[in-house]
Amino acid sequence: MAAGRAFLRAPSSLAAGARRFAFACPPARPLAAASHRRGRGRGRCYCSGPASDAPAPAPPPYVLTTPLYYVNAPPHMGSAYTTIAADAIARFQRLLDKRVVFITGTDEHGEKIATSAEACGRNPKDHCDTISNSYKMLWDDLDIEYDKFIRTTDPRHEAIVNDFYSRVLDSGDIYRADYEGLYCVSCEEYKDEKELAENKCCPVHLKPCVPRKEDNYFFALSKYQHQLEDLLTKNPNFVRPSHRLNEVQGWVKSGLRDFSISRASVEWGIPVPNDTKQTIYVWFDALLGYISALLDDGEKASLQQAVERGWPASLHLIGKDILRFHAVYWPAMLMSAGISVPDAVFGHGFLTKDGMKMGKSLGNTLEPKDLVNRFGADAVRYFFLREVEFGNDGDYSEERFINIVNAHLANTIGNLLNRTLGLLKKNCKSTLAFDSIAAADGISLKDNIENLVDKAKGQFENLLLSSACETLMEIGNLGNLYIDEQAPWSCFKQGGESAEKAAKDLVIILETMRIIAIALSPITPSLSLRIYTQLGFTEDQFRTLRWEDTKWGGLKAGQVMMEPKPVFARIETETDEKDQPSSKATKGGKKKAKSHGLVEA
Repeated sequence: MAAGRAFLRAPSSLAAGARRFAFACPPARPLAAASHRRGRGRGRCYCSGPASDAPAPAPPPYVLTTPLYYVNAPPHMGSAYTTIAADAIARFQRLLDKRVVFITGTDEHGEKIATSAEACGRNPKDHCDTISNSYKMLWDDLDIEYDKFIRTTDPRHEAIVNDFYSRVLDSGDIYRADYEGLYCVSCEEYKDEKELAENKCCPVHLKPCVPRKEDNYFFALSKYQHQLEDLLTKNPNFVRPSHRLNEVQGWVKSGLRDFSISRASVEWGIPVPNDTKQTIYVWFDALLGYISALLDDGEKASLQQAVERGWPASLHLIGKDILRFHAVYWPAMLMSAGISVPDAVFGHGFLTKDGMKMGKSLGNTLEPKDLVNRFGADAVRYFFLREVEFGNDGDYSEERFINIVNAHLANTIGNLLNRTLGLLKKNCKSTLAFDSIAAADGISLKDNIENLVDKAKGQFENLLLSSACETLMEIGNLGNLYIDEQAPWSCFKQGGESAEKAAKDLVIILETMRIIAIALSPITPSLSLRIYTQLGFTEDQFRTLRWEDTKWGGLKAGQVMMEPKPVFARIETETDEKDQPSSKATKGGKKKAKSHGLVEA
């Protein structure tokens, strides 16, 4: 779904000559399994009749979605940011032992897609295949573990859209009317003149809007005015953060206008079922991808079947520029079709570069693939989740990026682990002399870390991703402070009880690192894996971890640690290289870093 696009909206009152299709409202449809309702009481049974000895039904999955990204051009940092955040949330929910369905994908219909394909000398389908694949490749580079990747050109998705359209039509909520106005092709949106920039230019793309008149089908959004008001009033967590809710409530209270759901002039799209001369507007099409993605591979395309696979979504994660579509139009469409609305919509802010919004159309994008190639996926994930307060805007600065990543990942975490394992190898033959519980007996550090772990859990649960990163880094700072204060290197030299205490201190620090590896894994999965395997565990053990494993006591006496190797590459700047004449600069002499390089911090 392209950022900045909007529905074609009809005038507040219908034209006298509008041709309306009237249908009787259908009977209420089941929302999921016949004996259950899903809404704010997700997973709660509303069965009638006597209790039985049958096992309780499985709890509904945690369904998390990113937008379906528009394939007019390859992915940029804005779309990568949304997906990184979604992946971190999905990984945390899996740590809680939830059955997660993480959905992402691509929105592949519309006028702008056809135009972009033609400009590249490709037909639309080939163009969509190429760009969609570039998203998949980038998600692999960024360690994104999605469960479903939906493309709106998938024939099964088209069948779901047709089914949904028919339901809304049967509800009497689709009619035909004319509309005329100034149209931005890049936004695929009719603009009100009062919102245009100088010379009738689109304020987003700074390109002139063109006059256009069309005969389209409209959705009766105004019919759902009061229902949407009730939804927002009774469920204030439906839109998050709270300032986004205020924005949505303002839109609704100002009065809802019906919007166009078809295009007569666009060929590259799904044909309107009752009028093949028109195609379904890309937003009415793409929003259904959240449902069609729930179908299992090879499963027959059925709207009801898809709904029963896990709808409603637990969380739609989107950029704030497409909030209106997800928090106003989408729930109204679902109400019309007799389907539950999603549990929550979270609208995050924009990323800026040099103080300006980034976007494909503006030509000032920050290329995520370049960042990953230079600095690694963990560094990119950590910086944007730590430095951008989730829900607000954030700015990228390369100097800030390097300083934060070096200080937090290379120094606070990487160096602490490396020097502790080095001391263990030198003095204990890389073998733990004590259980971590026994080693920490009477030590306040253990209690402080347990409190911080609980704090981080609450922050993850409330989508306070930046705060969670900060809290986990505080654990690392406590570990560094502890080892500096206890100075085990000196205690080993003294021998006797001092050496025994030093051996305990190393176990305490390594247990701290074990806990950090688990709790930070939603943010930096590859770094966490490297830490965990250096502590003598296998990758299979890492893959089965749950949040409850952050409880103090995971390391046992006799456990052998791996050979100490730096787990994170310090990013060397041009200044660093001048201070070390023997170091070899990368091409261009600017930065030196590898995605999984092991340069000692």
